[in-house]
Order: sequence, then structure tokens, then C-alpha cells
Amino acid sequence: MNQEILKTALQDLPLGGFRYYEQVGSTNDIALNWIEEGGQDFSLVVANEQISGRGRSGRSWQTPPDSALALSLLLLPNSTETKNISYFTGLCALALVDALKALYNLKAEIKWPNDILIEEKKVAGILVEASWEGDKAKGIVLGIGVNILNTAVPNSNDLHFPASSLEEALGQKVDRTKTLHGILTALIKWRKVLGKAEMVAAWNENLAFRGKQVEVRREAGQVIRGALLGVNRDGSLHLDSAESIHFGDVHLRPIGL
Repeated sequence: MNQEILKTALQDLPLGGFRYYEQVGSTNDIALNWIEEGGQDFSLVVANEQISGRGRSGRSWQTPPDSALALSLLLLPNSTETKNISYFTGLCALALVDALKALYNLKAEIKWPNDILIEEKKVAGILVEASWEGDKAKGIVLGIGVNILNTAVPNSNDLHFPASSLEEALGQKVDRTKTLHGILTALIKWRKVLGKAEMVAAWNENLAFRGKQVEVRREAGQVIRGALLGVNRDGSLHLDSAESIHFGDVHLRPIGL
């Protein structure tokens, strides 16, 4: 994967701009700065290696060279999208599930709120961030990391949740450029129904652990247990034993894992 190969492979997509790096600290940081520089809608940042990427709550997300996808997509939300910012993580998740099914016939599931699982192992993570001007979002950055090859999977001692790769799931090497194109294509599709009932229904259909007993741990130490019923209309999580759980620093897992 290099800049020229990617440019050629992605030329049929409506990219507002494109930046490729062999090594970078964080693709999200570059995309956030790009917003301030006047970046255009659907501008893409891709890195072969990411050395200081992050997940939710500042947790690290490393991307070894030649082994994973590390990308950030810059979106300039319209007035309707600005009212539906809480759905952008779901948008990314559905795009990943859709792309993996279309490209490789893989059944992926969404571990609420921002992870993608195959056979209950994490293969991708999402971090959505925004650049604000007062109370208005100037731009949204969709950060996505995908474990393509086995070498992308961290050491088990460093994991908060079991992890895998597309190579392991398929039993063969996987092309990063093809996967990137599929994800972006799916993002365009799902963006058209951001926040609509169709999107929420698909989110529920692809939700991991639905109907199972789960526990949600908060950083403050609170643990909520119950059957996972689904995602509410506003994108919050619905358990049978609690009020709706909204986005924040939460850790969800099935009981016993």
C-alpha cells in the first residue's frame, strides 16, 4: 500500500482530499487539524503505521506497519447531520459490518458502542471526534482501525477484550486497499440514512450479544447487569434491568467472558 496505489484505487470515490503517511502519530489528530485548515467534506487520512493512535478514553491503539488499516475521514456535517452527531459511531459500525459482508462474506457484529467483532473477537475499533466552534460542530472525524493481518493483533497481555484479524477469520491474506475501498463505499451508503429508523433497525440487527446477559462497567466502578435488548431510537443501549445507557466511558461484555 502506497500513495499512488491508493489514489488509483480510490479515484471513483468523491474524496474531498487525500493524505497518506508512511508513519504518523495519530490520523485523527491530522484530520482534526485539517478541519481548522479548511479541509473539505469526505477528505481522507491514511497511514501505514500509527504510533500514538488512541481509542476511547485515551486508550492506545497501535497500528504496526504493513498490517492494518488506520484511517480518519473528515466530514463537514450539514444541518440535519449536526443534529444527529450521536449516530456517527453507529454509521461507522454499520459501514464496517456491511463492507466485511460484501467483500468477504464475513458475519461481523457491533459491540456497542464502537467495536466490531467476528466470532466475539475484536477486529476493528472506531473513534469519532469533533472540532467545535461554540456549540456547533465545524467538522466530524471518523477514526477507524482494522486488524487486517495477524501481525496487527496486540499481545494478549495488552488486550481489554479478545482480538483477532481478518486474516485469521478468512484463513488467508487480505488486501488493505480493497478493504479500505469497501469501507468508504459503505460509509457513503449509510450516511444517506444517518439517524433514520432504517439505520437504527440495521444497528439492532447487527448488534453483538443481543438477548444475552451482559455487564456494563463504568469508570466510576458501577456495574450494570442485564439482558441486552437492543439500541434505542437515540442510539443509547437498552438493557432489561436499567435505564438507557448513553455513550461514555463504558465497558460492555457478556457475563462470563
